[in-house]
Amino acid sequence: MSECREVLLRKHSRREFRDRMSSDELKACIVPIAAIEQHLEHLAMEHDWRSVTHVATAVAERLRPHVIVAEGLMAGVSEHHMKHPGTLTLSVGSFLSSLADIIDSMVRAGFSTILVLNGHGGNIVPCRSNWDQFLRRFQINLQFFSYWDVLTADDAKDLLTSGSNLPENLPGHAQEFETAMALHLFPENVRADAVDDQPDPTPSMATAETGSAFVDRIVDRVTAYLQDMIEGKKVVEIPPFHP
Repeated sequence: MSECREVLLRKHSRREFRDRMSSDELKACIVPIAAIEQHLEHLAMEHDWRSVTHVATAVAERLRPHVIVAEGLMAGVSEHHMKHPGTLTLSVGSFLSSLADIIDSMVRAGFSTILVLNGHGGNIVPCRSNWDQFLRRFQINLQFFSYWDVLTADDAKDLLTSGSNLPENLPGHAQEFETAMALHLFPENVRADAVDDQPDPTPSMATAETGSAFVDRIVDRVTAYLQDMIEGKKVVEIPPFHP
């Protein structure tokens, strides 16, 4: 029996993964999805991916050894950002096909509880509009939400200086919320000289302390949600097939 307690799928050998599945140690899988795209002048393009993978990994570590993170889709639906060179985008069809293949791989590996955790706004409509089809196809407790969905207007009022409107201020795009996350989690990705050198003043309101507070709340709440999924307290209803 393997003693591996790694939370990232890619770090496992095939024996380690096989042993953990056969022992029923692994109960759930998180599939993070996001984007590689422009984040104004001051944030690195990997922001969405780094943020969602941090949350997914932190949640898996909280629930160790029962949760694994299956990274496999860094790019997302970002056509609306293609004015800015360097952004990567997938067509909706390519994105959904790739996501379905990753989910299928984990279902075939033996998982019946999978959380697709999103970190990019452009992925929401494609996923939401097709999720009933995914549920019919996979027939498991397969759920989708963005990591900021666990936050509320009260959280925004409590922590943000720039405003408390959802989704304009929370999550917004590369504004106070995301800049605060970056200052806390990966400050090397914040170009300090560019924060004030752009029309939008809200990134300059961000602090690492605010980012830390947001991350704590997000990880706490996503962890609780996934624990409920594992325990059967949050089970998605699979829509029926046409009679």
